[in-house]
This record gives sequence, C-alpha cells and structure tokens, in this order.
Amino acid sequence: MALQFLVGGVIGVVNIMIHALVTVGAVGIARSAGLRHTLWPRSHLMAVMVATAAVLMLAHTLEVFVWALAYAIVSAAPAGSDLLYFAFVNYTTLGYGDITPVQAWRLTGPMTAMNGILMFGWSTAVLFEVLRKTLEHLASVGAPALSSEDRG
Repeated sequence: MALQFLVGGVIGVVNIMIHALVTVGAVGIARSAGLRHTLWPRSHLMAVMVATAAVLMLAHTLEVFVWALAYAIVSAAPAGSDLLYFAFVNYTTLGYGDITPVQAWRLTGPMTAMNGILMFGWSTAVLFEVLRKTLEHLASVGAPALSSEDRG
C-alpha cells in the first residue's frame, strides 16, 4: 500500500508541476493578448478564452499520458488493457469500471481521480481569472465589450 501512495504521490506532483508550468504560460499569453486594444472586443475575448481553454485541455491530456505511462511501468492494469483509456476514465472521475486495476495497484484509480479533479478545479480558476482580467482591461480602455455596438 505504501508503494501505491508513493507512486501516486510522485505522479500527482509531476502533474502539478506540468499544470503549474502550463498555467504560468497560459496566463502570461492571455495577459499579453488580453491587454491589446481591439476594435472587436467580443471576438477578442472569445479568442483569449478559447486559446486559454485549449492550452489547459492540452495540459490535462499530457497529465493523463503521464498516468498511463505510470500504469504501464508498474503494471497497474490487467495485461492487454488500454492504459490511456483507463487513465482518462480515472482522471476524469468517469469511472466506467470496465477496466479495473490489478489488486496490488487498486489505489491508483482513486489517486488518479483525486489528481484529475484537483487539476480541473485549478483550470476552472484559471479560466475565470483570465476572463475577469480580460473583461477588466476591456472596460478600462472603454471597449464596448458587452454592448450591442460591438462589431465583433
């Protein structure tokens, strides 16, 4: 059991590092893009939000790959199992149960789910902050971000 916690903890920390790196990059890019003056504030806001969400989705996908790799290294699932699918189901807390871990690694599923839900919450906070900051900037430059006169 201690080995399961150790492996899960290490993979969780690796994913937190990945998410931190991607978050810092996404926020920096969103901040610089969000601070540009634009004639089409709605389109600009949409572009910033779509780009931020896409980058965060890529981070989540990479994190799932890390879990799948860990599953492969420790043989956490029965032979022949689709480890990427298994990792996605656990990470997203979907929990189909059609693939279950081998007895010796049964805690990896819940640990993956715990890591995934933490990362999704973090991403939600990042998206909200990017939206808030972009709207704040658009309001400060007098852009009609939410008016009917917006050309975007």
